[in-house]
Amino acid sequence: MTENRRAVIVIDVQNEYFDGPLAIQYPPRDQALAQILQTIDTAQENNMPVAFVQHTMGEGAPVFNPATEGFALHPDIDARQKEDTHLVTKHFGSVYADTDVEQWLRDNKVDTVTLVGFMTNNCVIASAVEGEQRGFVTEVLSDATGAINLSNSAGSADAQSVHTTMMALLNSNFAAVGTQKQWSEAVDSGSALERSNLIESALQGAKDASR
Repeated sequence: MTENRRAVIVIDVQNEYFDGPLAIQYPPRDQALAQILQTIDTAQENNMPVAFVQHTMGEGAPVFNPATEGFALHPDIDARQKEDTHLVTKHFGSVYADTDVEQWLRDNKVDTVTLVGFMTNNCVIASAVEGEQRGFVTEVLSDATGAINLSNSAGSADAQSVHTTMMALLNSNFAAVGTQKQWSEAVDSGSALERSNLIESALQGAKDASR
């Protein structure tokens, strides 16, 4: 066990994100999946509470339709389901919104929530922000999450830019961001994942901009 009482929440690792317009682009989805699986394995080996979350838009929806294969968990994720895996279906971006996740965390005396899964620019950031409001320390694993290319009337950004920007933003305030390897080392040592803050990030940003 670690000194931090951690739980791992696996967000929306559903078939929808492996094919079609929502397919994760960065990090490469198969690489991200491998890191997610390693995180689950480490959590289960250390008796951490683990939740698998699935997003639904309701029957008849073009995506995340519970009547379609796209809604299903990726087979490699589903294969790691155990009797005590907490299963959650959500309708909003945040894993906390209109679900029992907060109560499940409280019941398990969790103070630190590790987020992995998809996608960085939607459900991961929404969950990290709401986690702060609910009093949880949040960790986000940069190589066990992923983003897509975005373009709309406000502008466009490739998936790598989206992902790296979101990681810097999260680490400046809402979460401790690290790799799966760094997280596993923190678990082994019973320590917190190192994080920055808004002031440090602003000072470093100003320094970088002046070069």
